[in-house]
Amino acid sequence: MQPGAPFLGLAPFARLSAASGDMRAVAQALLELAGQEADNPGLWMNLSTAFFAMGQSDLGLAMQAQALEAQRLYPLPAARQPAGLRLLLLMAEGDLAENTPLDCLLEGSDVEITLYYAKADAPLPSDLPEHDLLMVGISDTVANRPLLAALTPLLAAWPKPVINAPQHIPNTERSAASALLADAPGIAMPPTREVARAALQDVAQQPEGVASLFDDCAFPLIVRPVGSHAGRDLARIADAGELSAYLDRVSDACFYVSRFIDYSGTDGLFRKARIALIDGQAHVCHMAISSHWMIHYVNAGMYEDAAKRTEEAAFMADFDAFAARHRDALEAIHRRSMLDYVCIDCAETPDGELLIFEIDHAMVAHAMDPAELFPYKQPQMQKVKEAFLRYLHTRHAHGVQARAA
Repeated sequence: MQPGAPFLGLAPFARLSAASGDMRAVAQALLELAGQEADNPGLWMNLSTAFFAMGQSDLGLAMQAQALEAQRLYPLPAARQPAGLRLLLLMAEGDLAENTPLDCLLEGSDVEITLYYAKADAPLPSDLPEHDLLMVGISDTVANRPLLAALTPLLAAWPKPVINAPQHIPNTERSAASALLADAPGIAMPPTREVARAALQDVAQQPEGVASLFDDCAFPLIVRPVGSHAGRDLARIADAGELSAYLDRVSDACFYVSRFIDYSGTDGLFRKARIALIDGQAHVCHMAISSHWMIHYVNAGMYEDAAKRTEEAAFMADFDAFAARHRDALEAIHRRSMLDYVCIDCAETPDGELLIFEIDHAMVAHAMDPAELFPYKQPQMQKVKEAFLRYLHTRHAHGVQARAA
């Protein structure tokens, strides 16, 4: 790392975004600094993160590529010194959805994180820094699968504990997850299939063909392009006419398709929770409430509606009852996914099942919302952070004991 502006990671930018701060001003200041420190890869990584946070993916990728050409290791010192643990986090090139945003969860901790951006043709160099634990933060994408495959034999006998082994990460892919959890107790997760554009065009022409896409397939459908994130081009399709209009608007070649399940409550509102499973133990991160079926926390009106925040606070306070109600379902997700750390976006159906939208280890879990609006969140997210820290320290201790035996 060249002297000057340090590498910041994601957390400061995520905090600014959560507070609706002026990311453009930050990016402009970083650009001006880059004119003085053009050989500082940490600065270019910071710029990359700022542009990703503004939704300018192409610029972010270009700046990230420039940084990674200079170096692939990026340390984040522990906030509490001396560091109690050294965690090596394997990352993939790409935007913010490509990797586990771990520094958001470990803010203020005694864990030193070193990010290593691996690549398939040279996944692990011989001179990796000393570490106590290794975690695979790489998402399952088509582009990342060769990298995950290359890492699998290398990490099979790794001398330090490995969190989220690479061979299990493909379990988070949407169609794989729906097949994995299809018959799990207490879970509602309709089949999700990759469907080629031509097949959807056929259904738009001949609506009765919808039943041939997969078992129990029927309108209304949920359709999104393969590889899309954060709701990009995600749509509820009521009939063949809407499907035809959707395909006119969205040009992708392949789509994820599943049945829509109405999970609205008796008041007509939809509720979606994010739960972190840490070594199989469930912890709530947030619950969003919206009049629209497609819920994202930032546009669900949680910041504007005190009644929604009151309900979220009550949900968090009574989460143990929710977790007990869905114990079998949550245990099945942990057991079948085989992931040490994974997040779940879910809801309850009217008949009491746990409706799973997605499981993924790369979802954001943080405590960055303004405390004056969300006073109940800081204590809850502190519990999540402490649970993850306990897990890391326990895995480290077990690894030391195993090597000493």
